[in-house]
Amino acid sequence: MVNSSPSPAVPVLNIANVLTVVRIVLVPFFVWFLLLDDGQAGLFRWLAVLTFVVAIYTDKLDGDLARSRGLITDFGKIADPIADKLLIGSALVLLSVLGELWWWVTILILVREIGVTLLRFAVIRYGVMPASRGGKLKTVVQTVAILLFLLPLQALLGDWVWWLSASVMAAALVITVVTGVDYVVQAVRLRADARK
Repeated sequence: MVNSSPSPAVPVLNIANVLTVVRIVLVPFFVWFLLLDDGQAGLFRWLAVLTFVVAIYTDKLDGDLARSRGLITDFGKIADPIADKLLIGSALVLLSVLGELWWWVTILILVREIGVTLLRFAVIRYGVMPASRGGKLKTVVQTVAILLFLLPLQALLGDWVWWLSASVMAAALVITVVTGVDYVVQAVRLRADARK
């Protein structure tokens, strides 16, 4: 006889969701350390870098655990991208506040991130727009670019570190814009298909 009982619901309180919440909690500490350093490249800068690295690692870890252990929940689907945007967004804004990153770069990336989030909510009645491979690549390149800007290595290694950081950030910016346009195309197709 086949067991037809429904599979048990995934509890909201699970290790993947706890790691997502930890990432959100780490954001104010990251902000605090970076502001305390005030561009001096001292102990607080390194603490900010460490906090950023730990927070970014929880992003990979919570996703891996959620998929491998069947711990995907509605809370995680909502909280995970919010945690990512809080961390990446705060890093970009603070780098611009400290005069280390052009404001137009930060604004362009944030407009794209907020725009895609609003777009996803706008078309949710027609279907879900999953994260694309380009979107995942965008996150990785943005993270590397931010980490290069955060690391206080220019005084030790010279100006080429700044040029490397700027080059990776330029690549992140291009990928961010291209994937943003791709999400708009996906949304239009999703809406058109649903109305057929």
